[in-house]
Amino acid sequence: MGSGILLESGTGEVEILEFIVNNKHYGINVIKVKEVLEMEELTEIPQSHPAVAGLILCRNEIITLVNLKYVLDGQNVVNKKNKVILCEFNKTKVAFNIDSIVGIHRIGWNNISKPEDIASNPLIIGNIILNNKIIFLLDFEKIVTDINPESGISEDKIIDVEYRDRSDIKLMLVDDSPLIRRLLKETLTKAGFTNLKSFDEGEQALDYLKKLVREKGEDFIKEVQLVITDIEMPKMDGHTLTRRIKEDNILRELPVIIFSSLITNELAHKGKSVGADAQLSKPEVGTLVELIDKFIK
Repeated sequence: MGSGILLESGTGEVEILEFIVNNKHYGINVIKVKEVLEMEELTEIPQSHPAVAGLILCRNEIITLVNLKYVLDGQNVVNKKNKVILCEFNKTKVAFNIDSIVGIHRIGWNNISKPEDIASNPLIIGNIILNNKIIFLLDFEKIVTDINPESGISEDKIIDVEYRDRSDIKLMLVDDSPLIRRLLKETLTKAGFTNLKSFDEGEQALDYLKKLVREKGEDFIKEVQLVITDIEMPKMDGHTLTRRIKEDNILRELPVIIFSSLITNELAHKGKSVGADAQLSKPEVGTLVELIDKFIK
């Protein structure tokens, strides 16, 4: 479903699939959605995580079904007449039960606002106002990582990476997820990186880089040697950030690694089209350290 949509990258737009669970409206980036199915047979798993409804078959492939009703509202009951969204991210396929599909909307990332702290929910990464209603953009990676921490990034993933003093290397981390920023910092610190500057969305990061260029010209590279960016972020996504860096006459020499759950063989062309120097899915955090070493001699 997602492979033919938004073939052009770095436009600052995203396709959002709007769906309903328990009379509330939620959204997911279409790029994560393989297809929408009618649930048929559900095989329950003994002594599994309470958020795991069981297993379903999709073209003879066994897929874990996460009970979104439990995750969002604590409801253990699974209606086998529900629709299912089959997703792929972090190179893993997983399904989620929903009540109904509303439709697909093409919107700008700058129209997705970050949740206010006072009304924040760790599973909601953005709010979209559309047709006089609020659509909650869900953090599906966090939902899966909360159930199975091994599916995300952690310090354990780089246990074989040789530690050395890398404190002279100045890295910029751009990711809207506080969890990912924290895990990324902990992981890179374990490898010897200590000079890390973080931003929670692409627009902030680009403004900082442009400020450095105004003040230091080509010497900006003394302050930032490499950018690691997520793709999905409010205001400015990672593809747009990468394109803007690579279109700038001075900034274009800055290496950019796209580090996202959306990196798959099918979608790698999107990062290439905006000039990314490398692309990794989030579980490949050990390879991330090797790549940084490759780009910064």
